[in-house]
Amino acid sequence: MDMYWACFLHFYQPPTQKKYWVDRITKEAYRPIMLKLLENPSAKLTINIAAVLLELWEKYDYQDVIAGYRKLLERGQIELTGSAKFHPLLPKIPDEEIIRQIHLNEETLKHYFPSLQKLKGFFPPEMAYEARVAKIVASLGYEWIIAEELSFSQEFGKVNYSKIYEVEGAVKPDGALLKIFFRERGFSYKVLSGQLGTVNLFLNDLGDRVNRKNYLLTAMDGETFGHHRPGMERLLADLFSTPGVEMTKISELPDIFKDREATKTYPSTWALMEKDVTKNIPFSRWDDPENEIHQLQWQLTSLAIKTVTAGFTPAAEPCDFSKVAEVNSAVTSSMQKASLEARLLLDRAIHSDQYWWASARPWWSLEMIERGAKELKDSVYLCPNATEANKKKAEELYLKIIVTGFDWQRSGKVDELSHKEDEEVRMRTDEGLPKLPKVEVEKMVANLKKEMEEVARSEEFERAALLRDRIKELREYTD
Repeated sequence: MDMYWACFLHFYQPPTQKKYWVDRITKEAYRPIMLKLLENPSAKLTINIAAVLLELWEKYDYQDVIAGYRKLLERGQIELTGSAKFHPLLPKIPDEEIIRQIHLNEETLKHYFPSLQKLKGFFPPEMAYEARVAKIVASLGYEWIIAEELSFSQEFGKVNYSKIYEVEGAVKPDGALLKIFFRERGFSYKVLSGQLGTVNLFLNDLGDRVNRKNYLLTAMDGETFGHHRPGMERLLADLFSTPGVEMTKISELPDIFKDREATKTYPSTWALMEKDVTKNIPFSRWDDPENEIHQLQWQLTSLAIKTVTAGFTPAAEPCDFSKVAEVNSAVTSSMQKASLEARLLLDRAIHSDQYWWASARPWWSLEMIERGAKELKDSVYLCPNATEANKKKAEELYLKIIVTGFDWQRSGKVDELSHKEDEEVRMRTDEGLPKLPKVEVEKMVANLKKEMEEVARSEEFERAALLRDRIKELREYTD
């Protein structure tokens, strides 16, 4: 076999997510993906299941989904990666917080997957990468990290997918360098946008690559298959048996491809756009210097981290994060319990979603912004050692975030920003659809119609409406 495909999927819902959305996305994406994998024993995937999502599955009684992925792990069809439990943007938080979040994630994964061996790969939430994060990940013994293609060269199309890269300066405990795998953005976008909606389209886009020894590395949210793109979960199952392409897990690639190259790397995320590279703001969706709400959010985040960590006084040494559960369970005094309560709230409060939804590029949710800000504020208030000045500052920042958000909505600023960005995103993700052969688009439509009829018979009318809209969208490209 010459062509290998390593497909990476990221499963995550924020700790503040409502039950409705956990239910819906699990039923539309996470469970169907699991079932398709169980039906296709030769299929292999690398998956990041955020630890907080596992806890949400348990909370809302999705034991069958947890059991299904546990079975896939035991069968060797999937490998799980390390990450940060509550999905913070790692380049924006201190080293100690990064390490704590990683260990919290590891402990939770081991709870739900008792047979789990040492994790090899690492996914930084939002694929937010910088060299500092890579060095921390390497120091913890991970073998590889995944990053956006622009982390390699700040230009597309420069990665050689017949060799394995390593991060300069990111040294593991055994003295070896941390390996880095770069997501092939163009191909990933074509999959997630629905442009490669049949096996033929998938193969045609690969072209003569199927005859050369190289690998394709795609990475995207698991929600793409069935939730964001209704019907795509069926395509994924079809792609599992694409002729001429062997599916593999990312950790298997170094055994297949022996050529190595140490490389300098650049900050990036999987939402990074070329204009952000030019402006040197790689994390702009979460920290845009021109976004007033972002700046207020990060002021509140910094205040919360400094206040809570200064007041965190567990019985065990607070910097020993390798056994977080033991540290947390060892508290005895009321002061320790109060500081632990603040600490645990801060752990979940620094999730990346609140900043993402404040970008208005094009995503906006004042509800998500408020929830995140409130948890950060509350973590300060819960801290027994917090000064009145810090509490007052936290309250002021919280209120200013909310007031500014309402001002943006009333003034039309949100609409202006989101409309402009939505046009750019749409142009980038769907630019190839008008070029697709009509016969292949009709195949995509036929598959969607079949699923629409099935869900309508089950009286899942909201789902049927989404499928109907996607069919209408596709047909516009053949008219």
